[in-house]
Amino acid sequence: LWPWLLASSGLSALVQLVTLPFFPDSPSYLLIQKGNEEACRKAIRKLWGEGEHQAEIDDIMKEKGAMGSTKTLRVLEVIQERSLRWQLYFMMTVMTTLQLCGINAIYFYSFEVFHTAKFEEYLIPYASLGIGLCECLSSILCSTLIDRFGRKVLLWRGYTLMCSVLALLTMTLSLQHRFFWMHYFSIILIFLFVVFYGSGP
Repeated sequence: LWPWLLASSGLSALVQLVTLPFFPDSPSYLLIQKGNEEACRKAIRKLWGEGEHQAEIDDIMKEKGAMGSTKTLRVLEVIQERSLRWQLYFMMTVMTTLQLCGINAIYFYSFEVFHTAKFEEYLIPYASLGIGLCECLSSILCSTLIDRFGRKVLLWRGYTLMCSVLALLTMTLSLQHRFFWMHYFSIILIFLFVVFYGSGP
């Protein structure tokens, strides 16, 4: 079953590969990059149907004008630009914490935690699949919450809850040989960590 499950991800790629030639190019790309207004109008009609779409074209033209007045910076120039320094620090902090937040360790050690909790061998892959499903569903939930609360609140809340869960998980893994029920508490914490990761960072 697992080879088929892993191969199923190729099905969506195949559907995209077959259907992509039938999709129109982006109107913004056609007008801004190619400078082809007629092709832009044709793409807009294909995407949004017949009608008057001059307002959309005017918006794209404004975007083109704004891009024309903006200087394109090289990587070294971005680093040296003082006005962009805080944005650069913020992005570096977010990306670094995202890589070092512990999600890879959780995925790596979850199998061992399930095994220690005396899960049946044939159930462990499905429990791991459940972890992935939790991350997928929490990511979908995040897309609805981000408009209401904003990115900053979700980041702070997500990292705070993830730190708390990791502290508790460290404690439960240390005590799992003294109390039999600690294994199950560790499993709950793993699922909670993945949910907080998916709905925050």
